[in-house]
Amino acid sequence: MTILMIMLAIIGGATLSVQAALNGRLGSNVGVFRSAFLTFSVGALVTALLIFFFEPRHAVTLLDVPKWQLLGALCGVPYIIIMVLAVQRIGTAVATVAVIFGQLTMSVLIDNFGWLGNEAITLSGSRLAAIACLAIALFFIHSGSKVKTAT
Repeated sequence: MTILMIMLAIIGGATLSVQAALNGRLGSNVGVFRSAFLTFSVGALVTALLIFFFEPRHAVTLLDVPKWQLLGALCGVPYIIIMVLAVQRIGTAVATVAVIFGQLTMSVLIDNFGWLGNEAITLSGSRLAAIACLAIALFFIHSGSKVKTAT
């Protein structure tokens, strides 16, 4: 089951890169906020259909959970807007690796301190090494970026 979840997460990450590239182009044509609006509108519609057809009933509703848990919904807004802007300027690869670096760093902190109701997972040398390796990868991805110009 763990391998399946890792594979699904990899597929999810791949779709985020495709989304970033598409939204970057769309944003340069119609504007950053229109691109973000389309992403959230289509996402809300598809998710509503998934809820209607596939979501099992839960004893707790969105109105019953602690209100701080609803703040996660706001986190997607800056991500989409930043990616639409960043992809246009630094490319999909650099923007994606930078996002992953931010995700990994924050995730390790959340795990280490048990923030947001998660179980604590101690910061280890291998986790620090992973962050360092990703920082190095970001450096090399960025330094190897050359935008081709049409001649």
